[in-house]
Formats: sequence, C-alpha cells, structure tokens
Amino acid sequence: MSAPVPLLPPPAERLTAWGRLRDRVLVDPDWSRMIRWLAPLVITALAAVLRLANLAHPHTLAFDETYYVKDAWSLWTLGYEGTWGDGANEQFLTGDTTALTETGSFVVHPPLGKWIIALGMGLFGAGNSAAWRLMVALVGTATVLLVYLVAKELTRSVVAASVAGLLLAIDGLSIVMSRIGLLDGILTFFILLGLLFVLLDRRRSIPLVENSESALWGPVIWRRPWLIAAGVALGAATAVKWSGLYALAGFGIYLVVTDALARRRAGIAFWPMDAAARQGPVTFLLLVPAAALTYLASWTGWLLTAGGYDRQSDANPFTALWKYHEAIYAFHVGLNSGHPYASPAWQWPFLIRPTAVWTGDDQSCGTDHCISVISTVPNPLIWYAGVAAAAYLLYRFVRGLIERRPMPWTYGVPLVGLAITYVPWLLYPERTIFQFYTVVMMPFLVLALTLALRDMGGRREDPLHRRQAGERTVMVFLVVVVLVSAFYYPVWTGMSVPYEFWLVHNWLPTWV
Repeated sequence: MSAPVPLLPPPAERLTAWGRLRDRVLVDPDWSRMIRWLAPLVITALAAVLRLANLAHPHTLAFDETYYVKDAWSLWTLGYEGTWGDGANEQFLTGDTTALTETGSFVVHPPLGKWIIALGMGLFGAGNSAAWRLMVALVGTATVLLVYLVAKELTRSVVAASVAGLLLAIDGLSIVMSRIGLLDGILTFFILLGLLFVLLDRRRSIPLVENSESALWGPVIWRRPWLIAAGVALGAATAVKWSGLYALAGFGIYLVVTDALARRRAGIAFWPMDAAARQGPVTFLLLVPAAALTYLASWTGWLLTAGGYDRQSDANPFTALWKYHEAIYAFHVGLNSGHPYASPAWQWPFLIRPTAVWTGDDQSCGTDHCISVISTVPNPLIWYAGVAAAAYLLYRFVRGLIERRPMPWTYGVPLVGLAITYVPWLLYPERTIFQFYTVVMMPFLVLALTLALRDMGGRREDPLHRRQAGERTVMVFLVVVVLVSAFYYPVWTGMSVPYEFWLVHNWLPTWV
C-alpha cells in the first residue's frame, strides 16, 4: 500500500524565494560569518559617504557655526575662547584669524565639543570649511556604528542591528547634524557610547546577581570596568553640553532599577534595600566620579591659562570656575529670546518646525528660480514610524505593569533613552530651543523602530505564512524609507534645486 500523499508540501518547499535566500544567508555558517563581518562595515561606509561627500559646501559659517567653529579655533590657539573683532566671519572664510583677541569671551557650553571640532582645523587650517566639519562628520559616522553595536547587544541579531544602523545612516537629521560644525552630533555620540558601556556592564553584572545563592542579601559588585567606562563617556557628553547630565542621571537610575529587579528575580528577600543601600552607593562611586573627572579635564585649557572669561575672578582657579558655571547656568535658565525657527519640545514629536541651518540662491539648477537649502528635517517615515514605535513600546510597558507580565527588558532601553533626551526639555516651555536638538533622540527612535519591526516580522513560533507576510511588510517599508531618503538628500546637503522641487519636500506648511 503506497504512503499517503501529504495535504501540504514540506515547510522548506512552502518558503518564498526571499525566505529561501534568507535561510541560506543566515543559516549557512560561511554566509552568516561573512555577513556578521561585512554588515557593520558596509553600513558604516555608507554613513561615511553620505556625511563626507562635498563636506566643504557651503563655504560659509552656517547657523551656529559662527560661534562653535570660531571658538574651536580660539581654543586651539589660546587654550580658551577669546573675543573676535568686527568682520571676523568674513575674514575667517579666507583663513584670516587676526580678528581673534586674547580677551576672554563668555561662552555657555563646555569646551570638549569645540576641542573636537578644532582637531580638523588643526590638521587642515582655519579657512577650510571641510576642516570645520571633518571631526563632526567622523563622529556622526561612528555614531551609526554605535547604533549597530547597541542594537546587536539588545537583539543578538545581525539583521536587526543592520536595520538599526541603516535607518540612522540614511536619516536626514543625523546626516545634516554630521555635516555642520555644531555640538549636538558630538553629544549624541558620547551618550550612545555611554549606553553601550552600560549594556556591556549589564551583560557582565546581572548574571552575577541572578546566580547568587544568598537568600537575604545579594553580592556587592565592585569590579565593573564597563561602568567606569560609561562614567567617562557620560562625563564627556556633559563636557560637550550640560544636557549630558540628564543622561548620566537617567542611566544611573536605570542601573539601580535593573540591579534591584535582578535581585528580585534571584529571590533575595531584601532586594529593594539591597540594591539601593548596598550596591547603589558602589554604583555611584564607580560611575559619577569618573564622569566628574572627565568633565573637569575638559576645562584644562581654561584652568592652565590666565585669559579665559572670569579666570581672574578668584585666586583659586576652581572657585573661579564655579563662579563661571553660575553665570552659565543663569544664562541658560533665562534664555527666552525669540527666533523664527524656535520649536518648543511639545512640538517635536509632530515635527512641526524643522530648522533651516543654511539657505542660498545658487542659480545652477537649469531653471530661472533655484534654491539651495540645508534643512534638519529627518526622513519623515523614519521619524513618524519611530515615534509610533516608541508609543508601542510604552504601551507594552504599561500593559505589562497592569497584567504583571513584564515586557522584554530590551524594550525598556529605547524608552529610557527617550526619557533622558526628550522629557527634560518639556520642563522649559519658555526657553528658546530647536527641533534639531532631537538628533540626540534619533538613535533611540531608531532602536524603538527596530524592535517594533522585529515584532512585525514575526516570531519563530508563529505560522510560516504569518512570518513571511510580516517579513515582506518590513522589506517594503525599508525600501520605501531608502527611496524617501534619496528624495530628500538634496535638501539635506544644500544642492541647488528648482524651487518647485524644494516645495514638494515640505510636507507640512510649517516646514517652509
């Protein structure tokens, strides 16, 4: 008697062409090994090309480059920020820096970001506009690699990490803020570096807690080198902009909370007190002093020279530095001057008012009415999908609390990142702030979107047809995102385009 004919073909035969290719690439050891090495290199190379190509354009001090670029050169030559005389901008474009005086200038951001900008000019000269932006572009490229590494740490998936890296590599806000000599892209890099070190510390320390055999108290872990590294990175973030302090505080709280939850899972009776009163102070001593020393080191030029602003206000240089910081704080708290591109934080999720950091009227586009613009509008699909993904993760978090079924710990990381990079700005509704500050949020939106797309692509236990449909949906979304980035690239890099072509990029009337 012949064997019965199966009603359905074997699963391997029911795979789509895409499914068969995917399985071959991800399952075959040789292919998977090659992809594991090539993926971050290719994505980082793509990010580098998009950020470095024609970096010298425009050859002018765009937006706040008029402050940070000149201050960077002043740091390079004087060790502190000096005052510039009349006509300094025009002279600077030709490499003439004689307008710089030795009189200290009152500046409101710490020096590290400007020292990093200065490295490019130290190599290639003050009059080279590519040199003003070189280090920012390289840091922006490295940020894409960091997003890949963070996503890989969260998901253990080369595919998910590649999606995250690709999304940030082709996002317009990240591209623009890597091609202009401002501080926010550098701030983003150090915050993300701090997060990577926090995750590496988590991988090492949490198992030590969960494997504890004590019933009352868990181990106090002093040997946490990644935590010290995180302190250095977050101290560097604060030494670029003070908003790095929010990241230091937020990740510090995250460390204590995750440690407490690990002790609870280990069955430790006094887990809240154990995490807060025993391990908590140790975590503080490993994280915060490293950050404080890094921050203080960034002021070395000001401390070792005599001409910096307020440097002579006290015989003790550290007391003088404290007084200077009081003046900086008063400035930030009272900053409420109007600006045509000002955008309060409540507008940011809706992308109401992106910043045009440069406009020109180059008439080389083949029509009578041309325009050149560098706009910090992100890829709209990545932005809005990222906001929706963050809302989805927040929903999963709240539902988990209600149902007492915690969501995967990885879902909490983007939410923590968004909390420390967005929520503090809501506390200053009257302060003059800009949409491009959200470049620091962008990696966390990308991580949230990556996790949501991974859920959309299906799980191993899902039926095959559902997984394949989800994967096709994700692939279509990614293709459309790439096409939208190609469409927007001219207005991210200041290309001369017909005025009508520029208008169709303004999806909201407030973008004009």
